[in-house]
Amino acid sequence: MSLINTQIKPFKATAYHNGKFVDVSDESVAGKWSVFVFYPADFTFVCPTELEDLADQYAEFQKLGVEIYSVSTDTHFSHKAWHDTSAAIGKVQYPMIADPTQVLSRNFEVLIEEEGMALRGTFVVNPEGEIKVMEVHDNGIGRVASELLRKVKAAQYIAAHPGEVCPAKWEEGAATLTPSLDLVGKI
Repeated sequence: MSLINTQIKPFKATAYHNGKFVDVSDESVAGKWSVFVFYPADFTFVCPTELEDLADQYAEFQKLGVEIYSVSTDTHFSHKAWHDTSAAIGKVQYPMIADPTQVLSRNFEVLIEEEGMALRGTFVVNPEGEIKVMEVHDNGIGRVASELLRKVKAAQYIAAHPGEVCPAKWEEGAATLTPSLDLVGKI
């Protein structure tokens, strides 16, 4: 079963954010757009390239009222150590959620049980707590923050414009479609 249009499940976790350990929960993310970016582990190889790419685009997400949450099954102490020792991760200004109990990874169905780590999963959650975009893939394939930003913009657009849909390669400001009988067979 797909998680699309389902509510995120209750959770409580600790994150490393701007030099502090902070609490994050389903209640604290409610009421705003959120992106959960799961990755396998701190101090690895593809992960820092992805998190740095997100850090480089973070201001653009913030302009849209979106908070990014990176999530791994490491502890918040590990996140701090990684942040303090890696130039790439040192750029991260968004909360880095620790999931050592694997509750979040299970809730979002990305946990690799036999390894105790998460798959690369990305989830866009609307202010009502519904998952609107999800992408899960092999851990050897890195993600691109600019494509995630495009998907967030599309999700926000269709939320604000009921009845419209965003076609392939849609970019902000481009034409959308309004599905109707008149459109059948004309695309």
